[in-house]
Amino acid sequence: MAIRVAINHRTTYTYDRLVSLSPHVFRLRPAVHSRTPIESYSLKILPKEHYINWQQDPFGNYQARVVFPEQTSVLSIEVEVIADMVVINPFDFFVEEYAENYPFTYDGLLAKELAPYLELKDNGPLLKQWLSGIDTSVKTINDFLVYINHKVNRDVGYSIRMETGVQTPDETLIRTIGSCRDSAWLLVQALRHLGLAARFVSGYLVQLTADIPSLEGPSGPEKDFTDLHAWTARRPAWVTAQRTLGSPPPVGPEPADLTPTGSADDGRPGAAAPSPGRAYGERGTSEPVSGTEGDYQ
Repeated sequence: MAIRVAINHRTTYTYDRLVSLSPHVFRLRPAVHSRTPIESYSLKILPKEHYINWQQDPFGNYQARVVFPEQTSVLSIEVEVIADMVVINPFDFFVEEYAENYPFTYDGLLAKELAPYLELKDNGPLLKQWLSGIDTSVKTINDFLVYINHKVNRDVGYSIRMETGVQTPDETLIRTIGSCRDSAWLLVQALRHLGLAARFVSGYLVQLTADIPSLEGPSGPEKDFTDLHAWTARRPAWVTAQRTLGSPPPVGPEPADLTPTGSADDGRPGAAAPSPGRAYGERGTSEPVSGTEGDYQ
């Protein structure tokens, strides 16, 4: 039986003077291929005087490009999503015969199509050392995906990091701790080094309390919550992987943006930032307008 949930996400930026806003691109709409049924979606933006154009990037993500013709002292973005949270078997996916066991090699045409998701962006010494400890003996693809996800879960602690940007894999490994986006990028690069196509994903994570405590293992969160989240999707079948949960989840998360390589500046997941843009003051100075500040209900 599905549970219908309503996510209300509001981000507000206030300024001590009137500012001019550059065109913004908002990546806060659920992906069309989401396995979670979406009942409704709305996006409300202040100031009211703005022009919005819905676009799709090369990877099929919906993006709202918004132009603000007038100066303002407030920028507010409010998203509401109503979704049916159905329980999904994360291992219910088809695997071609050649990919049933790891390691394997993608065929010629598929390898060309997956090239952006196999590109290596980080090759630091700590990442190489960590990869040398990976057991690459023959095992089923399911067993291998669970194994490497658990290894990241064991080796990297979780923290809520408010600083902008994404750590390199070496930074995450030397600190042995990182946010969801840090461990997701580590897992993306690790999988690519191991010959598996992987992409960086951002979106909404919804976790609900269990009606009955678990008899074995943790029972999950003590209260219902939702937040912006980042994780990894891996080929075959773009299976969801999360260091923060330790294994593919049976419910959620809800993808809003999927990218292979990230921003043009450093090759990391800046291309999945939810609301990049800038605000310009009277003297021509600017400050970035990006991040996930706001309220969730």
